[in-house]
Amino acid sequence: MANSKQTSKAVASKASKILRDGRYSSNSKSVAASALSQTKKGK
Repeated sequence: MANSKQTSKAVASKASKILRDGRYSSNSKSVAASALSQTKKGK
């Protein structure tokens, strides 16, 4: 069964900031990337 839940815009924005910030660990960036991969695709 596929996961139909999507990451909210607020969470996606924070995840994007984490990925661009060099102060976060690779584990934090991995979680952020996972959250971004679950966002609704734009046009």
